[in-house]
Amino acid sequence: MSGSHSHSSTPIKREEGERGGQADVPGSLVDAFASRLRGRLIRPGEADYEPARELWNGMIDRRPALVARCAGDEDVVAAVDFARDNEMLVAVRGGGHGVAGQAVCDGGLVIDLSGMRGVEVDPEGRRAVAQGGCTLGDVDRETQRHGLATPLGVVTQTGVAGLTLSGGIGWLRRKHGLSCDNLLSARVVTADGRLLVADGSQNQDLFWAIRGGGGNFGVVTSFEYRLHPLGPEVFLCFVFYPAAATKEVLRACEHYLSQRPDDFAPIGILGKVPEAEPFPPEAHGKSFAALLAPYPGDPADGERLLRPLREIADPICDLSGTMPYTEVQAILDEDYPDGWRYYWKSVNVPELGDELIERLAEHAAAAPSPQTTIDVWYQGGAMARVGEEETAFANRDAPYLLGIEANWEAEADSAENMAWVRDTFADLSSFSTGGLYLNFPGFLEEGEQLLREGYGTNYERLSAVKAKYDPTNLFHLNANIRPKS
Repeated sequence: MSGSHSHSSTPIKREEGERGGQADVPGSLVDAFASRLRGRLIRPGEADYEPARELWNGMIDRRPALVARCAGDEDVVAAVDFARDNEMLVAVRGGGHGVAGQAVCDGGLVIDLSGMRGVEVDPEGRRAVAQGGCTLGDVDRETQRHGLATPLGVVTQTGVAGLTLSGGIGWLRRKHGLSCDNLLSARVVTADGRLLVADGSQNQDLFWAIRGGGGNFGVVTSFEYRLHPLGPEVFLCFVFYPAAATKEVLRACEHYLSQRPDDFAPIGILGKVPEAEPFPPEAHGKSFAALLAPYPGDPADGERLLRPLREIADPICDLSGTMPYTEVQAILDEDYPDGWRYYWKSVNVPELGDELIERLAEHAAAAPSPQTTIDVWYQGGAMARVGEEETAFANRDAPYLLGIEANWEAEADSAENMAWVRDTFADLSSFSTGGLYLNFPGFLEEGEQLLREGYGTNYERLSAVKAKYDPTNLFHLNANIRPKS
C-alpha cells in the first residue's frame, strides 16, 4: 500500500444503537492493518473499489470505508481484530449472493472472502473442505470429478457460506438433507479474534448454532462437507404446463411423492413463459406451471420414474433429459443475472389446499415483472428426519415452502415489484402455521418477529450461544440474533 494515506483518517459510519456514532480511524492504523494482510485492503477511489462493493442484487448500493480482500484465515483474524478494536460496522462477504444484501455496508469494513475459493476433496473418505468464498459451482466442479456431491442450492453462483449457515435447501434435500445437515466441521473466527474448529466434539454449541443460525457467531473460513455418490449424469424432469393445469400439476406431484421414496425433490414454479427459444411463440408471455426435478440415481431409472410428472397434462414445452449434474445445477443460472434487482420472501404452509393453489396462480399471473416466479418447494424426506433441536435450522416438518421471488431489471420498477411481494406474502401467510426460510427474508424489515418465526423454538438457545461467542453483537448485519443479556 502506498504511504499516501497515512496522514488522513478514514471516516467510519457506525450503525445507530449498535456500535457508536460517526468516528475516524487514523490513517496510520489503517496502513498498519493493510500491511498485516496477505490479501489486500481496498479503499474508496482505488481502481477495484467499485467492483469490490457491488453485490449480485442490484438493489444494494452501499459504500464501505474499507474492503479487506482476505487471502486466508489469518487475514480474517486481522480484519475481525481491526473492526472490533476500532468499533467499526462489519459486513461479511462470501459469495455476495445473499438476496438481503448484507454482504456490504455503508462506512464500515467489509471482510471479503471472495478470494478464498479453494476446494479439497477426499474421495475415499467422501469429504470435501471448501473455503468461505466458494460458490456452489466451485464445489460441484471439484466433487463431480469423483462422482460425488454434497447437498447445495440451485444456482451455481450462490456462495456456500450464506447458503449453509442458514440451512441450505437444494435438489438433494429429500434424499440427503440440507447443506447444514451435511456439514461435518467448520473453522470459525469469533468476535474476539480466535480461530476455532467447530464440530461434533469441539465447540459443540457453536457447531449446533452455525447449522441454521446464520452468520451471527463469527466468520466461517472453511466448511467440511459429507459427500454422496452422484452423477456425473442425471435425468432431469423439466416440463412446462399451461396455467389452467396449475391445480392438477401441483396436486399430481404431491400425490406422486406420497407414493415414492425420498429420492428426488421437485420444485413447482409458477411464472410467465419467456419470449425465447425453445418455447413456442404462441405461448410467449402466458402463465405456466412448471415442474423441475432431477433424479439423483441412474439416469435410465430417473427417466422411467419421472415419466408420470411429464404426462400430467398436455405440456407447453418439455425440456427434460439426461445431462451432467453440473449442468442441472446451472439450469436456473441465466434466470438470475448479476446486477438485476431481487426481492424475495418465503412462507411455510402445511398443505396445498384448493384455495391456496388458486391464490398462488392469481398472484403469479398478477406479478409486474415477467421474470418473477412463485416457487413451491416440496420438502420432507431426509430434511424432516433431523430433530427440530438437533441443529439450529427450524420448522423442518413443514411439507411446503413457498418462495415469492420478484426479479426485475429497472430501478423505476422497484416500488411496484416490492409491493407485489409484500401483498402476496401477506395473503399467503394466512395459510401458514408459522415459519419461513431465512435465505429468502426480504430485507428482514419485520425485525425480531420475523427472526423468531425463522429460528422457531431454537431462538432462545441461539441467543445464549450468541452471548457466549459475540456478546457485543459485532456480527449483526445478518438475520440478527441479539445476545442474551
